[in-house]
Amino acid sequence: MTPPLGDIAHVGHAQLFTPDLDASVAFFTDYLGLTVNGQDGDTVYLRTYDDYEHHSLVLTARDRPGLGRLALRAAGEEALRRRVAALEAAGRPGRWAEDEPGLGKLYLTADPDGHEHALYWESEHYRAPDELKPALKNQPQARPNRGVGVRRLDHVNFLAADVLANAEFQEQLLGARPTEQIRLDSGRIAARWLTFTDKSYDVVYTEDWTGSSGRLHHIAFAADTREDILRAADLAIDTGVFIETGPHKHAIQQTFFLYVYEPGGNRIELCNPLTRLVLAPDWPLITWTEAERAKGQAWGLRTIESFHTHGTPPVA
Repeated sequence: MTPPLGDIAHVGHAQLFTPDLDASVAFFTDYLGLTVNGQDGDTVYLRTYDDYEHHSLVLTARDRPGLGRLALRAAGEEALRRRVAALEAAGRPGRWAEDEPGLGKLYLTADPDGHEHALYWESEHYRAPDELKPALKNQPQARPNRGVGVRRLDHVNFLAADVLANAEFQEQLLGARPTEQIRLDSGRIAARWLTFTDKSYDVVYTEDWTGSSGRLHHIAFAADTREDILRAADLAIDTGVFIETGPHKHAIQQTFFLYVYEPGGNRIELCNPLTRLVLAPDWPLITWTEAERAKGQAWGLRTIESFHTHGTPPVA
């Protein structure tokens, strides 16, 4: 049975693994404009300026890049208990942990592809120190005067061996709504975009052409305007950040975007999706055919393939 819509309030934060922790921290602070908000050994907690929670991103030193966990905040204690009960009833049990600052207990589980998900409710609202206090009381932190100045973590795009199985995990057990998808001529679903909110998407599953499990395509941070994305491209050139493609526009979801790589080897998207909301409660699932996708991104750019996601930026 499909869970009640709204049991998951929003994407809380993501964890990335990096083989070069110092360089990755420098990328996210100097280039993107995040703020360090604590460190525990080889794990660093960072936040975007408009996040009300303790952190938006967790960087952990590992031998290889990739995604650690995706944290989803429930809409309340009862909503969290419903999701835990549904996961256990469906044979996808997890475990409780309390291992992140600013948060209470997290219920750790995994999708069919093995990507770790953390569900939680208890969260401390961020209180900025004097040097980061904003002029406006409805803003958690002053906007940094460095880098791109991204506002928030926007979405996570997983690679998956079986897109449909993982998308149905999000829909049937967590309450996500599908908004758009790609269906190949064979009938196989090659990608699906899903949302927990009024945003057009929060989570994406894209087919991993290698058949591997548990890999990451990218995580994305939202900027305010298209001009911010253009500025991010200029800043990348000036500072040596590797640009994979863009600035450009996705046909699916209409996101204006830039793909770059951080020094640890993870693909990062900068995007401007703020004007695209799905407000219709009966929004139809939009399906793109193989022929339609062969046309590439909007304006004719070749579609980025998932084989560029093995952890090393492709040679320019």
